[in-house]
Amino acid sequence: MKINRIGLGGGCHWCTEAVFQNLNGVVRVEQGWISALGALEFSEAVLLHFDREKITAKDLIEVHLHTHKCTSNHSMRTKYRSAVYSFSLKQQMESEQILGLLQKEFEDKLITRVYGFKDFKLSPETYQNYYRKNRDKPFCKTYIDPKLQFLLRRFSKHVLESAQTSIKRREEQNIKK
Repeated sequence: MKINRIGLGGGCHWCTEAVFQNLNGVVRVEQGWISALGALEFSEAVLLHFDREKITAKDLIEVHLHTHKCTSNHSMRTKYRSAVYSFSLKQQMESEQILGLLQKEFEDKLITRVYGFKDFKLSPETYQNYYRKNRDKPFCKTYIDPKLQFLLRRFSKHVLESAQTSIKRREEQNIKK
């Protein structure tokens, strides 16, 4: 197993955490705040540890772009910076190349940028694994469930088998209500 790390930020880290916890090859998801080289302030993000033999950086970045507003430069972009945080110059160049390749999947220009990783602050324990602990809360039903359903429809080949059943069941329950 070849474990790599990459940081991803864009939207609420509760949502981002839930999306990536359901992917095959993602070994660990740490939710919190990342700062980048160049003195950018901390922004909500996740730190992913992944097995590159099971899922590639390209796959992770593609999922990331499609599960947050990667073309919207809204007023909360300081808190929710659309970013890929790299741990080496090689990873930074690869990530920039991937963004260039994936631009064709979007009508509007991507605002997602690649930054060098500087520091990470883990969220308090109460907020870690937020979706798994709070599935029935309105926030999870309103924001996270639709992202997971989209994930299953668009990227099913990467979704853990156990998660596929759970996501389908929740979607059926939501339809019945």
